[in-house]
Amino acid sequence: MSGQPEPDKAKAPVVTETLDTASLEDQARPPGKPVRIWAVVGGAILILQLYVWIRWATGPHFERVPTGPSDPPTLMKVVLVTWTAVTMLGLPIGIYYFIIRPWRRERRITLDGMLLVSFGLLFFQDPLLNYFNTWCTYNSWLWNMGSWTQDIPGWRSFGEPGAMMAEPLLMNAPGYSYGVLLCTILGCWVMRKVKARWPGISNLGLIAVVAVWTFFFDFVMEGLFLMPMGLFTYPGAIQSLSINAGHYYQWPIYEGLMWGGVQAGLCALRYFTDDRGRTVVERGLERVQGGFVKLQVTRFLAIFAASSALFFVFYNVPVQWFAMNADPWPEDIQKRSYFMSGICGDGTGRLCPDPALPIPGPGSATIGPDGEVVPPDGRDLPTIVPFEKGR
Repeated sequence: MSGQPEPDKAKAPVVTETLDTASLEDQARPPGKPVRIWAVVGGAILILQLYVWIRWATGPHFERVPTGPSDPPTLMKVVLVTWTAVTMLGLPIGIYYFIIRPWRRERRITLDGMLLVSFGLLFFQDPLLNYFNTWCTYNSWLWNMGSWTQDIPGWRSFGEPGAMMAEPLLMNAPGYSYGVLLCTILGCWVMRKVKARWPGISNLGLIAVVAVWTFFFDFVMEGLFLMPMGLFTYPGAIQSLSINAGHYYQWPIYEGLMWGGVQAGLCALRYFTDDRGRTVVERGLERVQGGFVKLQVTRFLAIFAASSALFFVFYNVPVQWFAMNADPWPEDIQKRSYFMSGICGDGTGRLCPDPALPIPGPGSATIGPDGEVVPPDGRDLPTIVPFEKGR
C-alpha cells in the first residue's frame, strides 16, 4: 500500500474520573453511631436521676436530718456559712460566664457550657459511695433535706426519714457544677504547660501527669481545707491508709486516687478535642440529622454520659470495696452528733459499722448495743432445719 497514507490508528479512549469532593468528605466522616450511643446512655441516666429525685422530693425521705445534741464550734459554723454563701453566689456568675456570655457573643453553646450543666448533674452520684455501707457523712448542721439514697434502686445501707446521709444542697449543687468545672479548667492548664515544656510527651503520659496533679490538688482541697472546716468526714476510712487518722478530718489516701482519677478523666475529656472543639464522644455529630436543638441536645447527652461514666467507674465502683472493708468509726466522729446524722451511735440503738459486725441491709437483723441480735420489725429470725436421718 505504498503511496497511500496509513489510516490513523484508533486511539484508546482516555478514561477520566471526576472526584466528587463532597463524596470523599462524606466518606471520611465518622459514622454518627458513637455520639448517638453516648446520647442514648446519657438520656437513660438522666431519666433515672429525674425519677429518683422526684420520688425523693415527693416521698417520706424528704425530711431534714437534725444536728443532734452536739453543737459545732463557732469557728466551724462561721466558715461553713461563709463557704456556702460564696459557693451559692458563684453559681449565677458561672452560668453567665460559661453559658450566657458565649451565647450572646457567638450564638452557640460552648463545650464549657455543656460541661457546667453536666457536672452539676453529677451531684446525683455524690451519695452513691454509701451504697452498701455508710462510709461518708456530711455535717447535718448545714441546711439539708436528707438525701435521695433510699429511693435509689437496690440501695442497701441504713437510712430512714430524718436519719440518713444529709446532703448540704445549697453547697453541693453549685459546687459540683462550676466548682468541678473550674478544677477541670485548671487541670487542662497544667496539661498545656506540660505539653509546652515537653512537646514529645504522649497523650497517656500527659494524662498520667495530670492524674498526679489532681491527687495532690484533692489532698489540699479536701484533706487540708474542706474536711478540717467540718463539711464532711470519712468515718469508715482505713486508718492505716489515712492522713490524720483517728480525727474527724482523717483523709484516706485512696480518696485522692479515686477522685483524682475522676478529675483527670474530666480534664482529658475537655483537653483532647478535634479541630472543631469536639470531644471524643461527639464523633459523628455531623452525621446526625436534625436542627440546632436536636444537635445540641445530642451533644449534651453524650458529654453528660461520658462525665457520669468517669465518676461511676473511677470512684463509685472502687469505693464500694473500701466501704465494705471499713475500719471502726473513730471516737472523734462518734462523739459529734452533727457528723452522725442519726445513722448510728448514741441514742439510736444501732452500733456503728465495724469489722466485728455483719453489714446490715434493709429488712435484715442488726446487733444491738447489748450484743443481742435484733430481728427486723414483723419478722422472726430463721431457724436451722435438721437433716433428715437416713434409714
